[in-house]
Amino acid sequence: MNPRTVVLAFRAVAVAEALSWVGLLAGMYVKYVPQTSEAGVQFFGPVHGAVFVAYVLVALVAARVLGWSRWTTLLALAASIPPLATVVLERWAGRTGRLRVPARA
Repeated sequence: MNPRTVVLAFRAVAVAEALSWVGLLAGMYVKYVPQTSEAGVQFFGPVHGAVFVAYVLVALVAARVLGWSRWTTLLALAASIPPLATVVLERWAGRTGRLRVPARA
């Protein structure tokens, strides 16, 4: 698998996961606070679920292809749980060289 493609996929899915979280949280707010509509939850719930699974899979592929340590892999997987943490992890991984394409690629 091409490391450059893995890096681009990881970055894209990390941002998509965070955006789907925002949509789901907004939908939950509308559903439970003013109690006006469930449409946001009905739409963003499945979207977030699918993007969450995609993020976990892409993170595991990135860990293998980019040679991440177990600690980095665990951080990437844990970042999928709190809202917007995937973007924070993606920025950190980029700054620390964990999303650098290996020289052998």
